[in-house]
Amino acid sequence: MPRPIEALIHPEALAHNLGRARAQAPNARVWAVVKANAYGHGIERAFEGLRAADGFALLDLEEAQRLRALDWRGPILLLEGVFEPRDLELCSRLKLWHTVHCEQQIDWLAMHKTHEPHRVFLKLNSGMNRLGFPPAAFRAAYARLDALPQVDEIGLMTHFSDADAQRQGIDGIAHQLAAFEAAADGLAGERTIANSAATLRHAMRTANDWVRAGIMVYGGVPDFPEHDAAHWDLRPAMTLHSKVIGVQQLQPGDTVGYGSAYRAEQVTRVGIVACGYADGYPRHAPTGTPVLVDGTRSRTLGRVSMDMLAVDLTALPASGFGSEVTLWGEGPAIDGKASRLPIDEVAQAAGTIGYELMCAIAPRVPIRNA
Repeated sequence: MPRPIEALIHPEALAHNLGRARAQAPNARVWAVVKANAYGHGIERAFEGLRAADGFALLDLEEAQRLRALDWRGPILLLEGVFEPRDLELCSRLKLWHTVHCEQQIDWLAMHKTHEPHRVFLKLNSGMNRLGFPPAAFRAAYARLDALPQVDEIGLMTHFSDADAQRQGIDGIAHQLAAFEAAADGLAGERTIANSAATLRHAMRTANDWVRAGIMVYGGVPDFPEHDAAHWDLRPAMTLHSKVIGVQQLQPGDTVGYGSAYRAEQVTRVGIVACGYADGYPRHAPTGTPVLVDGTRSRTLGRVSMDMLAVDLTALPASGFGSEVTLWGEGPAIDGKASRLPIDEVAQAAGTIGYELMCAIAPRVPIRNA
């Protein structure tokens, strides 16, 4: 009998969320971003729900090979480009589009022998200050690429640092959008500047030829808690669930777990759940982090252990040994009505973001499509 913890992937939710990206940017094509093994969901498992995308964007050549093995023949974009000259050979063989963000990558292209020119996206550092050419060097980089026989089409891209919020009343994208528009003015090529946050919040201003739908296709909300998944009509693509494997009755003054971090103030019924930080649940999640027990909202108690955590069953007399516990995602129906625990709520309680929880599912946790 396997341990009862399991992660479920919901292809229909992925397809729905991809459709939401299209609805937000109806005149743009959509990159489904599947970096980090599709944000922890698994490229092969996620592909079924995302096959309607116009293209896939990722980081690793190995992940690109996996997509081609799934018989995907459409565009694939390497978001960080190539990491060494010989990567260009695989780009040619797999027909990959790739980002160019520095002079070294242009140098490698200039030395590359190819029978088929490459499609590239030239990246502007518009203020995020991670990758990309500064505005003063952007047009010269474009001219270098345009002169190379190894390069066919040149697209233009940037990435927003604050599209998810407004900082001190200042529009979070205005300064970067202005920098991009000035640098790209008059240059030919397809544009892609909108990530999930910009697609949801600023589509009228940022939905160019392509949008890059990342966290939103997995049901995560980039501007949580200002908005939640229901506001944007996004559905959770991952459910992490387990079961109660033990029950304890605490008297006032009794504690539970390491460090005696939770002390009962009244008679408290505690369920012990087969899920811990070795499964990817955040160890730093405090008492009060939301969970669903048999579809009803409850809370964690005390510290998360390697293999177990405790939940409050005091107000749930019908729940006990064997009860289903939803750590995040879709819970069981109650009286015909679905229950749901957004991953962003769990992440907020633990002082992190939903992206991290998705990507942190441990290898020992079985994952399958629902």
